[in-house]
Amino acid sequence: MGTVPAVVLAVVLGAGSAGTLAGVGVRALLARVRRGALVPVLPCAGTLAALWAAPAGGVAAGLVPTTWLPAWLVLGVLVVAGSATDLVARRLPDAVTLPGAAAALAALVPLGTGHLVAGLLGAVVLGGAFAAVHLAAPGALGAGDVKLAPALGAPLAAASWGGLVAAPVLAAVGVLVLVLAGGARRVPYGPPLLGATWFTLAATVIAR
Repeated sequence: MGTVPAVVLAVVLGAGSAGTLAGVGVRALLARVRRGALVPVLPCAGTLAALWAAPAGGVAAGLVPTTWLPAWLVLGVLVVAGSATDLVARRLPDAVTLPGAAAALAALVPLGTGHLVAGLLGAVVLGGAFAAVHLAAPGALGAGDVKLAPALGAPLAAASWGGLVAAPVLAAVGVLVLVLAGGARRVPYGPPLLGATWFTLAATVIAR
């Protein structure tokens, strides 16, 4: 094994271990916050380990600029925390969505002023679009999804304005597939939206 692959492997293992510990912490925090939920620890730890190891490995391999890593790591935490509570308790608590928006914007600071401004505008645009849909059809989009939108719009817009459209559409397709395949009348939109945002950001940043 060459030096570079060994370094990448070491970074991946280190980030995965850190993600595991962070996942355990997220699970503990969700159990204590207002309107949180008691969620399984293994899925939280395992998922966040993967969501931290992948971008860290991309940075170590030179596929992704280091300045994007904070945004990706914050998004990973949001994916785990938001998906866990939405799947278990069918809600996205303010304790996840509101600090998540602030953290998502703060994570864009290493990228520079241009990306930070784009992220701020993206947070407003996606949040406003979701709020409009919620007001027009409350049954189609919950209040928690609206509050989550700014945290997702920030990194998406910082990477590419097209992501603001691609991620929600991809999530909607995922919900439709789950409904048709499982016969469920309602599938929470949060987990597909969070997952679609993570993959959209990954594809956009790697392609830059």
